[in-house]
Amino acid sequence: MSEALDKLELENEARKAAKASEEEAVKETNRVKRNLKRKKWVDWKTQDEEDAASGVKRAPFDPADRIKRKKSAILLSYCGANYYGMQRNPGMQTIEEELFKAMLKHKWITEDSFEQVQIACFQRAARTDKGVSAARQVCSVKLPEELDLEAFNADLPKQIRLFGVERVTKGFNAKDQCNARTYTYTLPTMAFASCEEKIEDLHDTFRLSPELLEKVRETLKLYEGTKNFHNFTSKKNFLDPSSKRFIMSFTSSEPFQSPQGIEFVTLKVKGQSFMLHQIRKMVGLAIAIVRGNTTTESLERALTEERLDLPMAPGLGLVLDTVHYERYNDRYGKDGIHNPLTWQAQEAQVQEFIEREIFSQIYKTEAEQRNMLDWIGTLHYHSYDTRKDDAPPPPAATDGKRSKAAADDDNDE
Repeated sequence: MSEALDKLELENEARKAAKASEEEAVKETNRVKRNLKRKKWVDWKTQDEEDAASGVKRAPFDPADRIKRKKSAILLSYCGANYYGMQRNPGMQTIEEELFKAMLKHKWITEDSFEQVQIACFQRAARTDKGVSAARQVCSVKLPEELDLEAFNADLPKQIRLFGVERVTKGFNAKDQCNARTYTYTLPTMAFASCEEKIEDLHDTFRLSPELLEKVRETLKLYEGTKNFHNFTSKKNFLDPSSKRFIMSFTSSEPFQSPQGIEFVTLKVKGQSFMLHQIRKMVGLAIAIVRGNTTTESLERALTEERLDLPMAPGLGLVLDTVHYERYNDRYGKDGIHNPLTWQAQEAQVQEFIEREIFSQIYKTEAEQRNMLDWIGTLHYHSYDTRKDDAPPPPAATDGKRSKAAADDDNDE
């Protein structure tokens, strides 16, 4: 009995010793962590002497690392014809890559921020796809107070221009604070000619009648309101809450002639946010309806749970026109510290750039390559009926949470 008690006592002592040793190890680890976090005083004179003896020279002090930077909003315009979209993509020519290179050269951002732009709190209001342009893109980023826009633009390609910088609140986020986006789609009016006409002969001479223009406007108006657009994007299910989008307005301009003599119209759509390819599919179906390839019944069915085969209009002609910050402007635009993000002072410069770099590219490309004409030739291949070539996407989660893919698809045109 006594032997058993002695053995139990020894085991208890061993456990206590092991526990004490473990606690000491944890304390030592915490001490090491605190020492690593604590900023140590460096005797640079002694350090330089030691480095010189070993042939090492300390890097010179870079004043850019000590520049005070504050959250700013920038107004950016670009023609995306020769770029693989707005968002940075390693190895690809993108708008952001050109922007960041110029920012680094002018010390607007540091080396670390260039490698990881999240350090500078960079955020774009909307992504644009390959070949898509932006008339008034807005980004938020931490920048120095003293900026030379003229020198900065001299180091950007002529297809990209930064027109304005405004100081914003510390918590401002170009995407999250944006309460609406407006896109335009500029196309030749011959796209609305009857499917029974031989449009090859009408490309340069077609003129849109007032009656046909009214039909275009009536068709576009059918998209307005809160509707389920799962058929106007990819990998979305009807039950996915993110498929519902609010279209505030969808209108058409009066017809006008390009310098090449081709008649165009500009469609303008304003909504809270848009999914991947949503606008191009909306335009594609509207064209098919006006031409007579299908009827408005297809549009009505496309907004239900059916999965339909719908056409997608070419990327040429799609432009991010305006990013809206009405709520931010109402709250902070009149506080005496911040200016409203309306960019009125830069509007004349922006308009001149749009005509010179964006619209002229659309007119010229359409006249030479006839993208819309080629695409119209494919409309009769679509059934505008239930799709049977692929399985529907899996149902969305029912816990009210959006997946990362769903959360990131906004403004992906």
